[in-house]
Amino acid sequence: MLAVLALTLMGCGLRAQTDDDAVMMAKNNLCIGGMYSHSAWDYYWEGTYHRNNLNLGTVTTRMVGLMGIYGITRRLAIVANAPYVWTDASAGVLHGMHGIQDLSGWLKWEAYRQKIGSRGKLSLFAAVGGSVPLTNYLADYLPLSIGLHSRTVSGRIIADYQLGRFFATATGTYTWRSNITIDQQSYYTTEFIESNKVYMPNQETYIVRSGYRSNRLIVEAMLSGMVTLGGFDIRKNDMPFPSNRMDATMAGAHAKYEFQSKPLKGLSLTADGSYTVAGRNVGQSKMFGAGIFYIFDFARKGKTSETPTLKSN
Repeated sequence: MLAVLALTLMGCGLRAQTDDDAVMMAKNNLCIGGMYSHSAWDYYWEGTYHRNNLNLGTVTTRMVGLMGIYGITRRLAIVANAPYVWTDASAGVLHGMHGIQDLSGWLKWEAYRQKIGSRGKLSLFAAVGGSVPLTNYLADYLPLSIGLHSRTVSGRIIADYQLGRFFATATGTYTWRSNITIDQQSYYTTEFIESNKVYMPNQETYIVRSGYRSNRLIVEAMLSGMVTLGGFDIRKNDMPFPSNRMDATMAGAHAKYEFQSKPLKGLSLTADGSYTVAGRNVGQSKMFGAGIFYIFDFARKGKTSETPTLKSN
């Protein structure tokens, strides 16, 4: 899950956007590309207890994702992505899983933009999104499940301040999660429950990022977090459960280079890395990732595409 969260930090180049940054796609432009991430941990938090488990060894999650972003107008865009996930444990008898996970989509709107002085700019964004499982994968096989199989609806706000080529962005998201159905007919949380229905607590996530942003290059440092609004801790020496409380704080960095001259104009490359510095009922993962994207301009011939919302000064 942390690898999936970290993938949201990837981008489609400055003229494009992701669902959680402060960059808008130009009207009638489509950015499409692929992403890869590798996440691994051998220590995890069982509640607040930091430990390893020789029956698991190192748990590895790999993911390949396809992302597409389309600029409906200069201030409104739609974002969609779907990942294929592999999991594996280096020790013990639990086998890994693989498969297509969830389809997620976002509608993102730039609600406010104001110049401040000769070089500053303040922008505010709002976004609404959701996700649905694409396959009937197992949710109650953590930590080797490829997801939690919950339908979600999310609301997000983004604030960005840019001064010259330096910027700071803050993002906050609230996610409503649907209950799920598992294969077991009974289970134990803090009490015995005779049902195959599992209540899933909602979540909040945040990202703060700051760095350098130009038409060609983005380099930024990030701190991201996930807080589950309810749930319970993993019991001593037990497996995780989908409705566990799952909190995490991750520190990371992101870099993006966009080619500006033909024949590679429109092509961008990204690289990311992060480390889980604190958590509760999650793995202390190290993640790295990379992506390649291309922007197709479908604006009418003879008209110049609209400039990006956050063009550097």
